[in-house]
Amino acid sequence: MNRSSRPDPRPSEITPRERYLSRREIMLGMASAGLSGWALDAVAAERLKFTKNARLSLSDPPNSYEEITTYNNFYEFGTDKGDPARLGGKFRPKPWSVTIAGEAEVKGTFTLEDILKPHPLEERIYRLRCVEAWSMVIPWVGFPLGDLLKRFRPTSRAKYVAFKTVMRPEEMPGQRFPVLDWPYVEGLRLDEAMHPLTILAVGLYGEVLPNQNGAPLRLVVPWKYGFKSIKSIVEIRFTERQPPTSWNLSAPHEYGFYANVNPAVDHPRWSQAKERKIGAGLFNPRVPTLPFNGYAEQVAGLYRGMDLKKNF
Repeated sequence: MNRSSRPDPRPSEITPRERYLSRREIMLGMASAGLSGWALDAVAAERLKFTKNARLSLSDPPNSYEEITTYNNFYEFGTDKGDPARLGGKFRPKPWSVTIAGEAEVKGTFTLEDILKPHPLEERIYRLRCVEAWSMVIPWVGFPLGDLLKRFRPTSRAKYVAFKTVMRPEEMPGQRFPVLDWPYVEGLRLDEAMHPLTILAVGLYGEVLPNQNGAPLRLVVPWKYGFKSIKSIVEIRFTERQPPTSWNLSAPHEYGFYANVNPAVDHPRWSQAKERKIGAGLFNPRVPTLPFNGYAEQVAGLYRGMDLKKNF
């Protein structure tokens, strides 16, 4: 996996969240004054109604909006951390639909509105850990994946859930190059997918997901490495057998199916024992990586009896 040479932003370069919001208030004021009638609807539509889930959230302060939206792995737009923000502007996340297929009683293609309608949104502050030994804390807005999956009534044959990202090389320039076997695919065991910590995110910081963060619908599995949290989902399939996953297909000796954050299992090219939080500064010491990314108390039971070095 290519690693970006882009340094962490200096504190003076980061726009405070309060100032960012004040700019949005100015936009709203301009629109309501009649300077741009359509802009009022466009801006208002970006604001999400949600409740805060303190029980399942970290107490750590989140990274800034700018850090979260300008330092990304989203190879569909390019391999550099800045490519998704720089090249994602042509991507169109509306209208959107998701196909439900496989071992379920209810199947078909559903609009994003169909998917979201029955599910109240909540904010959860989760840690995101990437295999390159960096992390962020992100205030996601979404809903439990398990609540959605139950609607489609998986059959007794369903043991896994497979996901697929949209394929639009005309809008996602990274897909024009054979970095991976496109489209991007991922998967979870059904019990992992049904776990209350696993969510489908539609926003962050109370607003709709930017293109570079996986608009309009992405998976968030906080105890696994970030590449498991597939973005811009267009298909959810219930399967009896373990589904293929993009990074495991590309480099099976480096990326396993489970991808649980495990400081005792190094990536073949670097250690996973320590990590650095983006925004903490290049000279701040790395901190020990927590088993299951700090969520061991909630999820370790899912893997009781498994060899986590073999099933990495």
